Amino acid sequence: MVEKEIGRVFDFFERVNVIAIELTDTLKVGDTIRIVGGETDFKQVVDSMQIEGKNVSSAKKGQSVGIKVSQKCHKDYRVYKV
Repeated sequence: MVEKEIGRVFDFFERVNVIAIELTDTLKVGDTIRIVGGETDFKQVVDSMQIEGKNVSSAKKGQSVGIKVSQKCHKDYRVYKV
């Protein structure tokens, strides 16, 4: 399957390991994402995501979402849907 870039990290909340991304495509809980930047390159399943502090099961292009991640990230890391 071809990976498609769906956004870039615009903030990282290190205390809770949550990235904030503005989506350029749709994303839903259960999708697998790949985060790439610097020396970081990992995949994980989206277990949950939030928009403005509320849990959502899917999000559309143009929305900003928060996703808990397993590794440290930085601003401008690329996010792909696998």
